[in-house]
Amino acid sequence: MRIITGTARGKKLETLEGENTRPTGERVKEAVFSMIQFDIEGRRVLDLFGGSGQLALEALSRGAASAVITDISPEAVEIIKRNAKGTRLFDRCRVSVMDAEQFLRRAAGRESFDIIFLDPPYASDLLYKSLVLIARGGVASGGALIVCESPDGDIFRGDEALRASYDIVRSSGYGKAHITILTPADSGGEISEGEK
Repeated sequence: MRIITGTARGKKLETLEGENTRPTGERVKEAVFSMIQFDIEGRRVLDLFGGSGQLALEALSRGAASAVITDISPEAVEIIKRNAKGTRLFDRCRVSVMDAEQFLRRAAGRESFDIIFLDPPYASDLLYKSLVLIARGGVASGGALIVCESPDGDIFRGDEALRASYDIVRSSGYGKAHITILTPADSGGEISEGEK
């Protein structure tokens, strides 16, 4: 697994061994960044389920201003820190061991982000819970892009009130992964022309 492009292009990244993490596949990562490539420069990034940190580090390599990367696993956080140092992007990161829900509750009303990566374990309900907390807490800035990876496109679980909180910018399947890009409803956020 490597950084695709930007200042850290080609840098190899470590991943956590075992089945507790599921790194985003190269094909899926390339697809995600081709969708959002014109919306990264100078943005504040949040990667809630960091794993190896590859999504946030890719965004930083491509010109994002800063990134907060969290993971509930202390072992994963150590790997994220090593990857951030190895890509020379550590000075633009804040990395912490923290539960995603805990982070979102703490950040509500205090911090906001322009790009949010949500790639929790598929078998959990953490994607749905995170979307609920983001909608309630104002953690997504106006026009933010929220990149969700799931096993299918059913990210709202039939919750129409939650669905109404977001506009779907893009939704595409890539084998076993489904990418849905959201923006807060009525925020006017959208992927730059030419990448829709």
